[in-house]
Amino acid sequence: MQHLTLKNVKLPTRWVTGVLLSGLLGFLVYLAVVVRQSASQSTVQLDTVEVTTSDLTVRYPVNGVVQAVRTSKLSPDREGQIIELYVEEGDSVVQGQVVARMDSQEVQAQVRQYESALAQAQAELALKQAGNRPQDIAEAEARVATAEAEIAQAQAKAVRTQEELQRNQRLAEQGAISQSQLSEYVAEEREALAALEAAQSRLREQQQNLDRLRAGTRSEEIAQAAARVAEAQAQLQSYQTQLANTEIRAPFSGIITRLFVQEGDFVTPTTSASSDESATSASIAELSSGLEVEVKVPEASIGRLQVGQLVEVRTDAFPDEVFQGRLRLIAPRAIKENNITFFRTKVELINGHDRLKLGMNVKLDILGQQIRNVLVVPLAAVVTQPNGETGVYVLDESNQSQLRSVKVGVTAEDQIQIIEGVAEGERILLSSPTDQSEPSEISPAF
Repeated sequence: MQHLTLKNVKLPTRWVTGVLLSGLLGFLVYLAVVVRQSASQSTVQLDTVEVTTSDLTVRYPVNGVVQAVRTSKLSPDREGQIIELYVEEGDSVVQGQVVARMDSQEVQAQVRQYESALAQAQAELALKQAGNRPQDIAEAEARVATAEAEIAQAQAKAVRTQEELQRNQRLAEQGAISQSQLSEYVAEEREALAALEAAQSRLREQQQNLDRLRAGTRSEEIAQAAARVAEAQAQLQSYQTQLANTEIRAPFSGIITRLFVQEGDFVTPTTSASSDESATSASIAELSSGLEVEVKVPEASIGRLQVGQLVEVRTDAFPDEVFQGRLRLIAPRAIKENNITFFRTKVELINGHDRLKLGMNVKLDILGQQIRNVLVVPLAAVVTQPNGETGVYVLDESNQSQLRSVKVGVTAEDQIQIIEGVAEGERILLSSPTDQSEPSEISPAF
């Protein structure tokens, strides 16, 4: 067997050269792949957007609360008990409709009394105006005679009861009768004396009437009779008003938003325009009409608003709906809450009356100036540079990003106006690249 040693073998020169070149080529390919992967990993992929022209509407976002255009606490003009309640919360009422009724028995009795007094006063006036007739004098004389007879009877009864009382007082002292029995005789004696006094008063009245008839009617008596008629009329009218006030009526058309009483509750008078939120014994019901939104606008923003501006209204209760309104009032005087100055404003609702409810919290956009055909970019694309200037990252033809200073204008929702610094059609980054110190190659994500 023969053994070959390396030194005995001679390799061809071309074969060795080929092996070396192949190895070098493979290494170069590997190096290119690594470099390419490294370069690929350094490329940042960010969202971009094109600078466009658009119309902008300036919006002033604020919060507000749905309130009634008009509200009133209904209360009585006199104290008393509620005996009938005709409405429930949520009921619609018209102006003048009876909402509740109070106990009126006492005032009805007063009305009847003064109706009778008025009729009597009117009759007396008519009699005096007509003059005295002989039969009137004869009737008056008969009434005097009747009164005298009543006095005689009353006097006789008074004497009899006095005698019985004296006799029974002696029996009581002897223990023959009890004190309760004696008290009955005392009461009878007092009753008899009272009856005698009343009879004497009637006699004096009838005698005076007879004397007037015999003397004839004087002009001052007619005037006095007329005055009594007027007084009776005034008293009757007063109690008729009180009777009408036992019916609680709606002062305007609207909806009963709250009830403070039940049938049987006792209420007292107060102002019907009270705005106190608490239920008291003076309030029967709360009546509301119409819906509007109250907004507290900070002092710094009030100069941008004016009556008549359109308003968009949103609420979490109806997230997919946008209601329309119009700014109808800006308060002339500021208010302060927690050392912050506000102005109360009122927004009239154009629609949504059947959807929005009293007390709802709403979000509003007060629509301001409309700017047409201006350059706009997303608000998120604008950055503030360390020197305080505003800028955006703009892509060049090789997808390199450069921070460029821009001058901005108004903001509307998520868009902002660019006054100068970029041109329509240029592409900008929606967010800052990781390294802002050097230009970056961007792989746009369209």
